Amino acid sequence: MFEIFLSPAAWLGALGIFGLRLCDMTCDTLRMLFVVRGRKGIAWVLGFVQSVIFVIAITSVLQHLDNPLNVIGYAAGFATGNVVGMWIEERLAIGHVKISIVTQRFGSALSQVLREAGFGVTEIPARGRDGMVSMLSVSVLRKDVTKVEDIVHATDAEAFVISEDVRLLRRVFWRA
Repeated sequence: MFEIFLSPAAWLGALGIFGLRLCDMTCDTLRMLFVVRGRKGIAWVLGFVQSVIFVIAITSVLQHLDNPLNVIGYAAGFATGNVVGMWIEERLAIGHVKISIVTQRFGSALSQVLREAGFGVTEIPARGRDGMVSMLSVSVLRKDVTKVEDIVHATDAEAFVISEDVRLLRRVFWRA
């Protein structure tokens, strides 16, 4: 039983299964994120590729159940593929985000700075726990979220900021 851990072929087989499962789960994670964003074509292609890779990987594991390294490679590829898929999706930054900003004193100034940077801002007067506040709504491409965060922090470090992924229904104003 323990001889298997000394066999280069057993380690290569497990490494191959790890690589297949890594690719499979990376595609799966990206596919799910594209499904949520309504990107049907990309989701279809990723689903097709994922399915083919999955069948090859699971077949390799089931044909060599005598090698426990294959099961470990399979599980490690699954876990790692999730993380790699999330990392890739973050780098792609596909989609749109609605950023809501609540500021007690700098609503007009922050709106002006954001507009000068090319972002559309809707300013709404609101009442908070301690009195009147400004609530700003800014819709941006995901790749621009850090720019908006930097502007908000530089203008009002105490502002309350949240973001939500959104699906664009109709484009009226959007920073290009």
